[in-house]
Amino acid sequence: MGPGGPMQMMRSFARDPAVTDKKLAPGTARRIATFASPYKRELRIFILLTVLGTVAVGATPFIFWRIVDDGVGKNPPETGRPGLVLVLALVLVAIAVFDAALSLANRWYSARIGEGLIFDMRSKVYAHVQRQPIAFFTRTQTGSLITRLNNDVLGAQQAFTGTLSSIVSNVIGAIIVIASMLYFSWQITLLSLLLIPLFIIPARLLGSRLQAMTRESYALNAQMNTTLTERFNVSGALLVKLFGRAEV
Repeated sequence: MGPGGPMQMMRSFARDPAVTDKKLAPGTARRIATFASPYKRELRIFILLTVLGTVAVGATPFIFWRIVDDGVGKNPPETGRPGLVLVLALVLVAIAVFDAALSLANRWYSARIGEGLIFDMRSKVYAHVQRQPIAFFTRTQTGSLITRLNNDVLGAQQAFTGTLSSIVSNVIGAIIVIASMLYFSWQITLLSLLLIPLFIIPARLLGSRLQAMTRESYALNAQMNTTLTERFNVSGALLVKLFGRAEV
């Protein structure tokens, strides 16, 4: 096998339909939920903060609309409503401060949940590996185990914090935008909704490719960690020095 043999093997393995078409085993979702169970309270607060932040951002255009239409647009310049403009400007400042506070609290809870999940998952995986027989370590690549404890756990943590926050924020934001558009013009809203498939179809097509690329990246990271772990320890370095080529 040439120098690119292992890399090509991993790439073909990542594109193997037997691997890419594999579905989650029954009960996997329930096992995932058990990791989030100790953080139910934090997750509720995290979701609530995300919703409040999205609503605060969505309310800002309405206040600007009131400033332009009611504070300035409907009155002559010399007899405007400076009092209303001042009040609404103070409301905008209050919303900005409130949104900043929400952002800080959201980041704190995101870190609290994420780091807790990382600790729990790594502890579970480490304890599980420690219970395995010696035969398990003779046929399992060390780098793959390290990848599971490092990179893959971080991906699971990101799903609970970043992905969850994005989904909640996007759903609430979409509801606010659609409601606002219906309030101003239901005709334009319907026309805009008809264009949604033009964005969903490419996203679905691209999503399947991104999924395959992500799975492939995990496999390649595992292969890289395996190579580094086996090459940089004493036995691996001695083996390469005696029987191999150091530059390969």
